[in-house]
This record gives sequence, C-alpha cells and structure tokens, in this order.
Amino acid sequence: MKVSHQKASPPLARYALALCFSVAGLLHFIFPAAYAGIMPPWLPAPLLLVYVSGACELAGALGLLPVRTRHLAGIGLIALSLAVLPANVQMLLNARAAGDPAWQQGLLLLRLPLQAALIWWIWRVSRQSCR
Repeated sequence: MKVSHQKASPPLARYALALCFSVAGLLHFIFPAAYAGIMPPWLPAPLLLVYVSGACELAGALGLLPVRTRHLAGIGLIALSLAVLPANVQMLLNARAAGDPAWQQGLLLLRLPLQAALIWWIWRVSRQSCR
C-alpha cells in the first residue's frame, strides 16, 4: 500500500468562507459610516465597534486557513456572528422606519435566519482537519 506524504490542500469551502469574511472585514474600513448607521442606538461608540468587528472578521478569516488556529477562529467567528445580530435587526428596523420597499424589507428579514446558516457553515469549516 502506497502512502502519500503530500499535504492535502484545504477545501474550497474554507477558502470561500475566509474570502467572505475578508471582504466583509475590509468593507468595514472602506465604508465605516454605512456600518455605523446600522448600529443599534443603545450600543456605545458605534464607529469603534465597526472597526473592531471588521478587524475581528479579518482575523477570523485568516485564522480559518491554518489547522493550528482553525478551531479558535471558528469559535471567534461564531461569537462575532451572534454579536452582530442586533445590527442586522437594526438594519431591518431602519428600513421599516424609512418606508423602504417591501421587497427590500423582505430581503433584510430573510437575512436573519441566514445568520444561522452562516454559523453552521463556520462550525463545519472550522472543525475540518487539513483534508
């Protein structure tokens, strides 16, 4: 039986998730006012929270790649995904208050359960060994 000592490349799902969080994290620094505008009013220092959450997304994205940090990065990204849920709800509330079209409000409403799907994806990817 021939044994291969070649290291398997990480699966596409991990790269895709890391790319998603990298882009999302960078957008926090490119358009900080847009993100600050969806912060719930009860949260202090919205702009600081935008930058911190963007940095956490970037760190989590990078952490998903090596085996050594993958599990911890997954835990962090799941915690972050739960922490930003109030901003996702606030985005929907802002759209309703502004009288945005029903289809836009519907998309924002659909985003809320998609957060659970994202968390599942993070959990699955962050538990994979290097295969």
